[in-house]
Amino acid sequence: MPAKRPTTIAEYIRAARPVAQPHLRKLHAILKSVAPKATETIKWGVPHYVNPRFVCAYSAHKAHISFAPSSAALAHFSKELAEYETTTNFLKLPYDEPLPEALIRKLAKYRLQNMGDGDGFW
Repeated sequence: MPAKRPTTIAEYIRAARPVAQPHLRKLHAILKSVAPKATETIKWGVPHYVNPRFVCAYSAHKAHISFAPSSAALAHFSKELAEYETTTNFLKLPYDEPLPEALIRKLAKYRLQNMGDGDGFW
């Protein structure tokens, strides 16, 4: 990333490594379609969606995107996520594999529907 920190998601995507940009664009489009009323913002240097609480976030790394829909969302879909690398808070999406679009939609929809049920962002 350049010295000047991006202030919009579009700037964040343009500033990312070329290998990351197609995945970032696709992820951005998926999240925008699932949460069209969410506010897009950059917080702590990475894209976030807020509606009115944090819906999800993601960040570009050397070989993958980290997608953070919430720890509860990841736990809820743990069986479907078994073939992916995850942590308590993140799903790692490698650049050399297609994005699991249907799964990302499920995670984001789950997060939107369960934001008020004690499902903290982290």
